[in-house]
Amino acid sequence: MTESVVLQNLSIGYTAKGGKRVVATQLNGTINRGELTCLLGRNGVGKSTLLRTLSAFLPALEGGVLLQGKPLTDYTDHDLSQQIGVVLTDKLHLRNMTVEELVAMGRMPYTGFWGVLSKDDHRMVDESIQLVGIEPLRQRQVQSLSDGERQKVMIAKALAQQTPIIYLDEPTAFLDYPSKVELLQLLRSLAHEEQKTIFLSTHDVEISLQLADMLWLMTPEQLHVGTPAELAAQGALSTFIEHDGISFDTKTLTIQIRK
Repeated sequence: MTESVVLQNLSIGYTAKGGKRVVATQLNGTINRGELTCLLGRNGVGKSTLLRTLSAFLPALEGGVLLQGKPLTDYTDHDLSQQIGVVLTDKLHLRNMTVEELVAMGRMPYTGFWGVLSKDDHRMVDESIQLVGIEPLRQRQVQSLSDGERQKVMIAKALAQQTPIIYLDEPTAFLDYPSKVELLQLLRSLAHEEQKTIFLSTHDVEISLQLADMLWLMTPEQLHVGTPAELAAQGALSTFIEHDGISFDTKTLTIQIRK
């Protein structure tokens, strides 16, 4: 597999007037092209902080990140806009904008904010809408969309940005169960068929166990990286999942709740 993102003894957190607030240290791992990688961990362990650091929204406290074999800090903001697409959990508050217009904003790294879309730009917008399967929504107003529809539109916007890497922060947070499965299936398909590097944080453990190519499991002690089967065999998933009344079968990768 081609390595897209490599963490090297990375420490993440925040810098404020009172000093540094360290969230996690000595993080090492690799995200590969053509794979769906899911980031798991309890609330407060640092998943969002890690995603923001990988996206260059936050600087690393120590260590570093290699992006396509080059230090993340060597990229300009413009370079990064052509390398990384980011889909956040925040709900959009947009009025009088169609789905097509929002997806077209993904072309801004190439046209500039006031740029006019070329034939190639329009083609990329059309292809992105078709890949995500939202053609019937093309002329809908963004504010009229359901949560699931809106997430698909944001993924189409990221595809229109034409970046090799897409990060998503809790993309299934507001969705019902069938929509969660459908969205993760879509992301897995995009990773495999379009050879995208797709990395997302999620609390949907059971779906991730079935659909993720690789798992990153953040705990206060360390970052566990491996396939679902590998992390199950190591015992990392059992430690994470099992509590009073909850058990985990390491062979079938299923979770049971005792009545």
